[in-house]
Amino acid sequence: MRNIMNIDQAPEPDYDSVKIDYVGFVDPYAVEGMVVLKADDGKEFHMRAFSGEVAKHISSFGETEGEPSPSIYKMIEDICEENELILVKVKIYDSGEVLRANLYFTGKKDLVLRNYRASDAMALAAYYNIPILVRKNLLKESVEVN
Repeated sequence: MRNIMNIDQAPEPDYDSVKIDYVGFVDPYAVEGMVVLKADDGKEFHMRAFSGEVAKHISSFGETEGEPSPSIYKMIEDICEENELILVKVKIYDSGEVLRANLYFTGKKDLVLRNYRASDAMALAAYYNIPILVRKNLLKESVEVN
């Protein structure tokens, strides 16, 4: 099997790699989710306006050994296995007033799925523990609140 990162291994000048720093909810009823993404240089991107259910999934991945995956993630996993594909990274960017993402797969052939909801791509990245890239213009200096 070939190196799974050869799908676009050139440096990404417009994107920074980020980690999920915080997952939570905007409202007390857990209807609207939010996530804070943090780059190595400390810059952050606060993403919100997606379902609380997606936020719950993101926070549970990696913590719930042995629990079944939500059906949509399991379906994508089955499709990837059947077609010998591996999701290797997601890129998040703004498109007008909304956030979108491209999903990068490799395997028998390289495949890029473009312009999907960023929250879904974020959940998949958390599920598979793969790199998340965010367009640099979305990252801002972290603000300390005392």
